Amino acid sequence: MAEKTKAEKLQEELCYDAEHGMKSQMDDKEVAKADKFCEDYKKFLNEAKTEREISLWMKEKAESKGFTEFDKTKKYKAGDKVYRVNRDKAIMLAVFGTRPITDGVKLAISHIDSPRLDLKPNPLYESEEIALFKTHYYGGIKKYQWVTIPLALHGVIVKPDGKKITVNIGEDDNDPKFVITDLLPHLGKEQEKRTLADGIRGEELNILVGSRPFKDDKASNLVKLNILKLLNEKYGIVEKDFLSAELEIVPALKACDIGLDRSMIGGYGHDDRVCAYPAAEAVFNVKKPAYTVVTVLTDKEEIGSYGNTGLDSFYFSYFLSDLAECFGACGRDVMSKSECLSADVNSAFDPTFPEVMEKRNVSYINKGVVITKYTGARGKSGSSDASAEFMGKIRGLLESNNIVWQIGELGAVDAGGGGTVALDVARHNIEVVDLGVPVLSMHAPFEVVAKIDVYSAYRAFYEFFNMK
Repeated sequence: MAEKTKAEKLQEELCYDAEHGMKSQMDDKEVAKADKFCEDYKKFLNEAKTEREISLWMKEKAESKGFTEFDKTKKYKAGDKVYRVNRDKAIMLAVFGTRPITDGVKLAISHIDSPRLDLKPNPLYESEEIALFKTHYYGGIKKYQWVTIPLALHGVIVKPDGKKITVNIGEDDNDPKFVITDLLPHLGKEQEKRTLADGIRGEELNILVGSRPFKDDKASNLVKLNILKLLNEKYGIVEKDFLSAELEIVPALKACDIGLDRSMIGGYGHDDRVCAYPAAEAVFNVKKPAYTVVTVLTDKEEIGSYGNTGLDSFYFSYFLSDLAECFGACGRDVMSKSECLSADVNSAFDPTFPEVMEKRNVSYINKGVVITKYTGARGKSGSSDASAEFMGKIRGLLESNNIVWQIGELGAVDAGGGGTVALDVARHNIEVVDLGVPVLSMHAPFEVVAKIDVYSAYRAFYEFFNMK
């Protein structure tokens, strides 16, 4: 091999260029670990698709790992593991550290809600002997992506006496599926004149649910009646029970490997389960950390984190305050010393649509976990901008542990933008920066991530939790 020139040596020493993880830090053994980690991640994607299902899934796994429900009247010691569930839609998992809690806690916070379609409070109707559900979309979606794909119905119905009925139709291979229909191209000329954003309108996102009438010719809306009869037989509900229900329409698609090399995973809800799962696994696997460590899986991020299960609520700070009080400490003092990885995704560079990205400051699949110093839109509006000191600290953590990482922005300046829960964390005077996985086709019903990026995220959260 020819000896490197002086310029080549200097370039290697001074210049920065994020490389494909398999060209830099990751050998075949590490790639195999990433592939194995992602097999379990795919199972999680298929088994828990809504915030309620994820909270329950994580609670059950936490209990199997020795976590117990947090009791603020108890005394805890280093290594003890606790959890708290907030209204079945968010969960907090903590392991107590050996250092005083007044030194602060290490936090990884991810959201577990994803863009979807919610049923309206009074959803079921019949038109021309076809029964349909009316929907209201949740979060930022491209509406045209949700038509003509198989859909499933998840959620709960609560009766006036408080009885809760769990609904899950469309995930089992033997279940019926649902669908939103679209015009055939032969008759869609006027529709094609609409803008892409208007191609399918919100009130056109109607779910096809049935077409056979109840066998009686003395009543109207017999197809709707037949659907209600089937629901009554299966769940014991009547139409009025929809008024006290939370029912979500999600893609009835299974997570799977993408590419001939099986290097990627396609599935629904990578944003943000692709960060929630590694963050939870990190807290499950930590033993007796120096700092108390907490993973928070929260709701409502896709609509601004509002409501009592979103991070705009005080439930998160109440939990940290309760942890502090167990040791006679003040919650706000603990929070002021705490550090957080806001575990959220970023948009990966798509070579088909390069114009919305600035290549030097965008994230790429297979280049590892991405640090996003700030999000927001145009002039960093609506963003938490991480300090240089904390950026340096996290950079040092990643590099000293040989974790594949990169820097990234959410698109070119003035191209758009977005936000994360970092803003809600920062208001408590907690050091915070976004760290997560690059995603292709973000917010689509079927998103794509790279396996080595998922594993890099897990390693980042795990090493963060093990900081001395």
